[in-house]
Formats: sequence, C-alpha cells, structure tokens
Amino acid sequence: MESYYLFSNGELKRKDNVVRLTAPDGNFKDLKVEMTREIFLFGEVSLNTKCLNYIGQLGIPVHIFNYYGFYSGSYYPRESNVSGELLVAQVSHYADEKKRHDVAIQFVESASFNILRNLRYYRQRGKDVDAAMDEIKSLRRKITKTDNIQELMGIEGNIRKVYYRAWQSIINQEIDFEKRVKRPPDNMINTLISYVNSLVYSSCLTEIYKTQLNPAISYLHSAGERRFSLCLDISEVFKPLIADRLIFSMLNKNIITEKDFEKEANFCYMKKEARQKILQAYDIRMKETVKHRDLGRNVSYRHLIRLECYKLIKHLMNDKSYEGFKIWW
Repeated sequence: MESYYLFSNGELKRKDNVVRLTAPDGNFKDLKVEMTREIFLFGEVSLNTKCLNYIGQLGIPVHIFNYYGFYSGSYYPRESNVSGELLVAQVSHYADEKKRHDVAIQFVESASFNILRNLRYYRQRGKDVDAAMDEIKSLRRKITKTDNIQELMGIEGNIRKVYYRAWQSIINQEIDFEKRVKRPPDNMINTLISYVNSLVYSSCLTEIYKTQLNPAISYLHSAGERRFSLCLDISEVFKPLIADRLIFSMLNKNIITEKDFEKEANFCYMKKEARQKILQAYDIRMKETVKHRDLGRNVSYRHLIRLECYKLIKHLMNDKSYEGFKIWW
C-alpha cells in the first residue's frame, strides 16, 4: 500500500475505476486506488461528491493541508470495521477517572522514555545534554505519583520544555528556539515541528481507521468536539522516534536550512520545495523496518503505530494491560 502526496493544483475526480488528478494545463495523474493507503493534498485541489464517495467506499482517508503547508483537516471515511463492544469499553475507560488516568500514564511514560533515548543517542556523540537528561529523569519519577490528568499533563509539558531547550545542543545549525509556539509557528524550528508532527498525526489517524478504535475518544488529551484526540495520544508516543529524529537528521545534514523558510508578519512557513524534501524523507522513514522483539519479524515504523492500536484494544477489552511503545534499539 502507498501514500500519495499531491502538490499539484487541479481537479481530483473519479474516472471509471480510477481517481484522476487533472492539472489546469490538462496533464493528469491516475492514482492506483486499490494500492492507496491514504492521500495527502497540498495543492489547490477541487473534488466532487462522486470522487469522495468512491474514495470513501475504498476506505481511503484524505489529509488536507493549506497553502502554507499547515494541516487543515482530514476526510475520514465511514467506518466499516465497527465493534459496539469495543466502543462501550473505550467510552467507559474515558468516563472512569482511574482507568483513564492509568492509560494516560502509559502514554506519558513511553513518550518521555523515547525522548530520553533520543538524548542518550546525542550524548554518546558528544552533545551537551546531560543536564536535560537528569532533569527529565527527575520529572519522570513523578509521573506515576500524579492524581489526575491535569497534573500528568503538567509533567508532560515540563518534560517537553526541558527537551526542547536541549535542541540548541543537538542541532548543528544556529537556531533561535527557546519555546514551542504552535498557532501560528513563529520561527524555523517551530514550523518544522508543526509540519512534521501533523504528518505523524495524519498517519496515526490512518492507522486508527484500519482498526475498530474510535479516534475521537482519548485518554491523555480531552476528547474534543472538533478533533480526533486519540491521534494526539498515540502520536505523543511516536513523535520522538519519527518526527524529532527526522528533524534532527534533516537539519544536521543541512538538507533543510534557514533559507527554506519565509517569514510573514507574525508567522513563519516553509517553502514548497522544502516541504517536498521532508515528505520524501518522511515516506522513506515510515517504510523503515526494525525486528520486533515479540513478533520476531521485521515491521515498518508505520506498522508499529498499528500495533500500538491493537495493544490499546487488548487493554480496553481486558485481555492484556497496555504498556506504551518504548524504543528498544
């Protein structure tokens, strides 16, 4: 299965049993829908209900980004893989404060562990991150002692603040990055983080769709009316492995530099060519494989996300307690 990343402007429509993107000059590209996992739209693309219905029947999520490359939203096809029993279990675990807290703890435990693995990697390469590691270890000891989600979110936020401060030592370019600013991102690093994190979020949504989980019912993040908050939970676990490592690699190899960004008034955005470079690297990274400790076979980074969903399902159905993904290599 392939992910399609479409930057061209034009019209996306169904033609017989294919989906065709026709550019304003008449050139077209046919998507092999039977081999399509998801579609990312970055250009100005119009599409009709006939096309959406066809894409929906095939179970293909469509992720939409605006002119500046910021995530706008996703078309989430009607769920065909539905379990009423799981939905009840998912809701009851959210409604029960202790059950919700137990799951949320695992998300923060594993995310912070993976953050430490990133820092350890760079410490071994001579980067000055010892103080950050010590501070994060101290904060991690408080995770299981929290009484509620608000306290837990506070610790998670403090861990990320310490982690982001250490980026000055990790990245080999001169960067102006003191704190995380999201809406809108105000500098090169914040723009990179927002862009790559939105790719991870979209991939998590696609993988959740392939399971029986409801993406709107979450545990660490509050279930919101206008967002798929379970994607936020699961993406927290994988951002250190997928997003952060990709950002470090692109910057330290000078594949992406300050020249790839534009500033307008109070926000910063990436040029189209830079976004395409990152997408290419992201797609390659998601196809990378690692030998799974329990399965005894190679699985892709993308499939690790799906496996995380299955682990959560087992927990919700009282088959096996959930333990968040932790980098083991």
